[in-house]
Amino acid sequence: MLYELGRAGYQAYLVGGGVRDLLAGIQPKDFDVATDARPEEVEQVFRRCRLIGRRFRLAHVRMGPEIIEVATFRAQPRSSDEDPDHEGDEDDPLHLTDDGGRILRDNVYGTLEDDAFRRDFTINALYYRVTDFAVVDYVGGMDDMRARRVRLIGDPVTRYREDPVRMLRAVRIANKLGFSIDPPAAGPLPDMAPLLAEVPPARLFDEVLKLFLSTQAEKNYADLTSTGLFAALFPMTAEALQAFPDTEAVIHGALAGTAQRVRDDRPVTPAFLYAALLWPVVRQAVDPLLADGASLAQALTATGSDVVAEQVERVAIPRRFSTPMREIWQLQPRFERRRGKRPMRLLEHPRFRAAYDFLLLRVAAGEADQELADWWTEFQEANPVERQHAADNAPGTREPRRRRRRRGGGGRRRNRQS
Repeated sequence: MLYELGRAGYQAYLVGGGVRDLLAGIQPKDFDVATDARPEEVEQVFRRCRLIGRRFRLAHVRMGPEIIEVATFRAQPRSSDEDPDHEGDEDDPLHLTDDGGRILRDNVYGTLEDDAFRRDFTINALYYRVTDFAVVDYVGGMDDMRARRVRLIGDPVTRYREDPVRMLRAVRIANKLGFSIDPPAAGPLPDMAPLLAEVPPARLFDEVLKLFLSTQAEKNYADLTSTGLFAALFPMTAEALQAFPDTEAVIHGALAGTAQRVRDDRPVTPAFLYAALLWPVVRQAVDPLLADGASLAQALTATGSDVVAEQVERVAIPRRFSTPMREIWQLQPRFERRRGKRPMRLLEHPRFRAAYDFLLLRVAAGEADQELADWWTEFQEANPVERQHAADNAPGTREPRRRRRRRGGGGRRRNRQS
């Protein structure tokens, strides 16, 4: 791709996380390209290209099974007096910020050096030039790589106001690389954490997955909590943990398990992660209902949707994840019912495995008995005869069967005629 852009007369560099990770000895998952070609010009060079975005206009170029993100060099906004090529008008400006300084649109194009100073962290502003295999560094990124330091370009407060998500990225990148956050960048985090409330929930959903569906999930959680960033993302959970501190063990267990699955290259699901992150909220919500005499099953059914509805105002949870998440919660009381045919029906439920894993987290947190978890572990591994024997001899008693009313006589026996 870089050579093709070069043959078309454009500059092109690898940039960002891919270059950073290579220098840190980490295999990059993808690469981004920066070029002086405008998005429409990139589209003319590559047949399999699609232009996306309004806030940041980008080109997505498909190369085999991969999609490469190609961005045009950006610059600080300039007025039409300063830049005769400045385009845009009041109805469609190229650069737009809100009253707090948050960037709403950023499509002012510039030079390679301009682009470097527009990026967030110095270690993300390193450009690899394929023509001579050199790294171009305008902002001291190589020095920060050697110092193992995450440092913002420019004034940290201003840069966080421009894009509050940078606070989350600082934590994630530092823990991914084993770096420290530069003190001037770390200092404002607690005071500026509330700015995350201004970020669209759908964008925060993606950032949460990057933070927690990773091998650094536990460290990310600890740092987010200590800086107030977690409370900005999950305010209900942060509040509920004050009343139910023991439920934090469920969160820690889920994060540890997720990190191990990522290390083992096994699949992970956001539904299970969110079920754990919101469990303290669910526990707090069902408590008054249980005190009023409702069963746990009734309380979970009544509160689950409300918990999700309130959380998605801060961090989005797509329905494909929120539905199985609620099922994981609602299946928990069914583990107590081990007599008759109920265990087999639960075992055949499509969400059984996730609910069982969640039960193990609750046992580790002291919310459920170890005996219950052991019983279900053995039940899964047993053959049909052993399962029937286990169900027949499980603790507890079967609920009485309801008598069916007879038709015609209102329940009375009809006289037999001789």
